[in-house]
Amino acid sequence: MVASRQDAWTEDDDLVLAEVTLRHIREGGTQLAAFEEVGQRLGRTAAACGFRWNSCVRKRYDAAISIAKSQRQQLKKLGRVAAPDLEEVQAVSVPLKPPLTQAVGVASSASDEEQQIESVIRMLVNQKDLLRRVKQLEQELEGKELQIKELTESLERAKKELEQVQDVGEDYRALVQIMDRARKLAFLQEEDRSASKPIFKMDENGNLERVEK
Repeated sequence: MVASRQDAWTEDDDLVLAEVTLRHIREGGTQLAAFEEVGQRLGRTAAACGFRWNSCVRKRYDAAISIAKSQRQQLKKLGRVAAPDLEEVQAVSVPLKPPLTQAVGVASSASDEEQQIESVIRMLVNQKDLLRRVKQLEQELEGKELQIKELTESLERAKKELEQVQDVGEDYRALVQIMDRARKLAFLQEEDRSASKPIFKMDENGNLERVEK
């Protein structure tokens, strides 16, 4: 039993439906048989295929349908060309060239119609390949856009890290300046303390006396 799909129809599904239905029209088959064949291939019911054909797909292939019907009529005419009865040939001496010529003309016309329908089918196949290529390019574009997004985010993170490093550098320079000023201030204070201390010397009697600066 074929599973009944409920998902949306794709362009590829429509192309399969058109190709099979046109072939059945050209070969004198029924549309119901075409819908059943498409249903088997796509996993859908024949009713769903028929509804899709009549509501959406058919109007896009009016020209191809006309060509397929015309070719079917030509094939029917070829099937009706029968060999003449032997008694009639003996009784009436009519050359067989006109009927043969007519049959050749009909066959040529049918051949032209067949070439036209094959051209339409090739166009459908090319359209299918083109749609597949477009989808592939769209996927590649999405991948490139994702890469660009990731690179942009990495760049923003790098900028923030650089700003943090620059902030740390500024803080470090300010700390060095503070420490340098504190070291100079301590040195000056030490000089002031040394200058304020009294100086003594010993006289000849061994007594210490203060020496004025």
